[in-house]
Amino acid sequence: MIDWAEEIKQLVDVDYKDATKITLICDNLNTHKIASLYVAFSPEEALRIAKKLDIHYTPKHGSWLNIAEIELSVLTKQCLDRRIGDAQFHKTQVAAWCEQRNKNQNKVSWQFTTENARIKLKRLYPQY
Repeated sequence: MIDWAEEIKQLVDVDYKDATKITLICDNLNTHKIASLYVAFSPEEALRIAKKLDIHYTPKHGSWLNIAEIELSVLTKQCLDRRIGDAQFHKTQVAAWCEQRNKNQNKVSWQFTTENARIKLKRLYPQY
């Protein structure tokens, strides 16, 4: 909680100090909450920081997360599967991989249909 709060304070006071409002997209980790600010700082300081934030939480089971994990896995297998000697070469290689990946417009083919969801996630649907 304290680590997250200190990072948010850094965003508010240093990285985006001139912003009137900062839109923050967070996952649903239990420490990524305004309450963490109150654990780390005085109530006045926590409130000051919180007032600058516009927090939006990502869906817990959203397909965006699956896509991000797939892309990181592909990056690792196609580009980072070898020793890379220095940071500049690493940046160059990742940038080239990203450019090619975007040029190819690779897509994710979802196999989980709405009908499958109704069967597998039956417990989540209302019973009438």
